[in-house]
Amino acid sequence: MSYNKEDIMRIAKEQNVRFIRLQFTDLLGTIKNVEIPVSQLEKALDNKMMFDGSSIEGYVRIEESDMYLYPDLSTWVVFPWVTQDRVARLICDIYMPDGTPFAGDPRGILKRVLKEAEEMGFTAMNVGPEPEFFLFKTNEKGEPTTELNDQGGYFDLAPMDLGENCRREIVLTLEEMDFEIEASHHEVAPGQHEIDFKYADAIKAADQIQTFKLVVKTVARQHGLHATFMPKPLFGVNGSGMHCHQSLFRGGENAFYDEDDQLGLSPTARYYMAGLLRHARAMTAITNPTVNSYKRLVPGYEAPSYVAWSASNRSPMIRIPASRGLSTRVEVRNPDPAANPYLALAVMLKAGLDGIKNKLPLPAPIDRNIYVMTDEERLEDGIPSLPEDLREALNELLRSEIITEALGDHAQAHFYELKEIEWDMYKTQVHEWERDQYLTLY
Repeated sequence: MSYNKEDIMRIAKEQNVRFIRLQFTDLLGTIKNVEIPVSQLEKALDNKMMFDGSSIEGYVRIEESDMYLYPDLSTWVVFPWVTQDRVARLICDIYMPDGTPFAGDPRGILKRVLKEAEEMGFTAMNVGPEPEFFLFKTNEKGEPTTELNDQGGYFDLAPMDLGENCRREIVLTLEEMDFEIEASHHEVAPGQHEIDFKYADAIKAADQIQTFKLVVKTVARQHGLHATFMPKPLFGVNGSGMHCHQSLFRGGENAFYDEDDQLGLSPTARYYMAGLLRHARAMTAITNPTVNSYKRLVPGYEAPSYVAWSASNRSPMIRIPASRGLSTRVEVRNPDPAANPYLALAVMLKAGLDGIKNKLPLPAPIDRNIYVMTDEERLEDGIPSLPEDLREALNELLRSEIITEALGDHAQAHFYELKEIEWDMYKTQVHEWERDQYLTLY
């Protein structure tokens, strides 16, 4: 929705808004905010609110700490779950004191890659994300447990799906915040859920993913539950993905559609997919950014493990949904909801644009189940695997000029440093599995 400064000041007064959260996202995808009283709203709308950037992961050193929050007025929303002393939200871009965009702002990084697409003649990148999540019970202290809220399966309903009421309230809350919800259902694993909302341009889609996570966690807590977007919280069941449907438009024309093609795919769509496949292993550090992410990307649980595409099966990394015309799109299936959505969309778009610029050849589709193919068969068909762990993904990231260019030197260096620390902490930790295996054996 479009707002100007006067609209926001008027709505704040009419709805008795007392506090405003100036929201932004750090490099790891965590939502941050500076909360101000409504008396400071006009100052914020004039881009005069300053904060300490040295306190934020991946931002700047203490001697460069002053940064400014520039609110995007179209993101104004009053939180429906606060009825007294109401709270509103504005998502902000980060600027330096000299008025230039901060190079490490994830939202700004996505805007920069979108500008590159615009210079190539594409007026929009449309994205339809599908973030999945689990609901767990909490204990008497309100702390999360690993006890599931239900034993439901794919598309189950009550009494098996005990999360139905919570999921319904999440939908209603999202609709109050101007989301257009297309479907909600129980996912494959017990306690796992998915709520699909309508596609949007890339910036709005990334904003919505962040808002979606906030709403899901808030409503779940009100139901005495803990919602997690951790990619693989439980052994032996499916993990949570965040499939990203995407297409490029030139004005009102879908650049991915060609009615004369057997599959309805334009050369642009094929080049775009070729770029995604070419840079898939390097992108994974961004689209699957945690140690835990790689425990989802294993055969047997419907998550893609292999770099391939198909219009007729779901085992490859990229699938072409059946819809055509304006709805022609590619579905990238490996990202998970732990990813920073701004960075994930930026690197996918950058990879696709590289494919278009250089007219990269698209490998043949793989229309059989890759999970049942032997290593020799996959090698013969030229099907690489996605990285097996975060360390391998980070090594691929370092070697990729294209993905580094998408992130920019600042973000790439800081992201790598933070993730290297995460990997070192993980590999030196002694895990319960090791004690179970070895404590009595040796």
